[in-house]
Amino acid sequence: MSKRQAVFLAAALFLAGCANLPGPLAPTPEKPASCPPCAACPACPAPEKPADKPQPPAFSRVFTAVAWSDLPGWSDDAHAAAWPAFRQSCRGLRSRAGGEAWRAVCAQAEQVDGKSDAAVRQFFEANLRPYAVSTADTAAVDGMVTGYYEPLLNGSRKPDRRNAFPVHGVPDNLLTIELGDLFPELKGKRVRGRVEGNKVVPYWSRGEILAQESRLPAKTLAWVDDAIELFFLQIQGSGRIRLPDGSMLRVNYADQNGHPYRSIGRILVDRGDLKLEEASMQGIQAWARANPARLNELLDSNPSYVFFREMPASDDGPIGALGVPLTAERSIAIDPRSIPLGAPVFLATTRPNSAQPMNRLVLAQDTGGAIRGAVRADFFWGFGREAGAQAGRMKQNGRMWVLLPPAYPLD
Repeated sequence: MSKRQAVFLAAALFLAGCANLPGPLAPTPEKPASCPPCAACPACPAPEKPADKPQPPAFSRVFTAVAWSDLPGWSDDAHAAAWPAFRQSCRGLRSRAGGEAWRAVCAQAEQVDGKSDAAVRQFFEANLRPYAVSTADTAAVDGMVTGYYEPLLNGSRKPDRRNAFPVHGVPDNLLTIELGDLFPELKGKRVRGRVEGNKVVPYWSRGEILAQESRLPAKTLAWVDDAIELFFLQIQGSGRIRLPDGSMLRVNYADQNGHPYRSIGRILVDRGDLKLEEASMQGIQAWARANPARLNELLDSNPSYVFFREMPASDDGPIGALGVPLTAERSIAIDPRSIPLGAPVFLATTRPNSAQPMNRLVLAQDTGGAIRGAVRADFFWGFGREAGAQAGRMKQNGRMWVLLPPAYPLD
């Protein structure tokens, strides 16, 4: 069966039994015993029950127009530090929703002295409008801000006794089916799987992939020397691998196996192996070093698995979901269902593990599987060990204001 045939088979199966399934799709091998066959779906939808009141959507957000003076610390920010990131965003914004409004703004940016804080601030105030972001169902304006970074690993192009953990490319048998491309009413719904006989079935989980790595139909980009560092590379979505000759191999997120991410930090806390305040990246790494015999079992409890692609050598940041390089301390990952991908955002939060304010203009240039909700951001700290130390400790409260052109369609 060709991939094209498999796509239409999966779509047909989906429509036959699961067209009303709400939310993101993450196929799992188990199905209720009472379900009719539905190979591409995680479960059959339960019968609808009468509701006493309208149910909130899977996500919700409200943009409320405010004055620039309502943004805490707006006038004190080093606005020019965000200018290179904004110019990068202009490359991706022109072709997205509201592109015509952004094209006019980005054309105006050509005339701005991007090295002047005053000139950049004046540009934003003249061409954009600030909107406070809140949730529609609870009217919450406070949310969570975490951090991420681009890690550095040690590895090689070929396996040896030191470098034994493979970094895989996308398998040849992984199907990624955007159902909205076939049926507009299913926009945003995605199925990942593989063909088994004449059926599309869920793709293998992490444990199943690792159990058959030598037979996995995927190119191996490199081998690295540390399993927990490889796990965090998959969480971060991009990184650099230092090869024996000192050169760097850059890898970036390419695809995922379709299984939902499960936090190993939460698992360690629930099992009593770590206290809640210890469940940072550094705390998890320390536990892994102290418990090597239990590490595989812990990692396999998260069924999600990320595949990578090799990127050209560059001093720029990794490529985010917008398709442009990220800028250290000026790029964030957001939920694109709530915040327009590429838009400037003013973020008011605090530095990791402190009450010290960190209020700054950033660009919404990336997304992430764990970034869900209206007031939710993942702050990109940059590359290397110090960036990782900051990112691993960051879990702060925050507020967000999105900056949009006056002609941008809000609905």
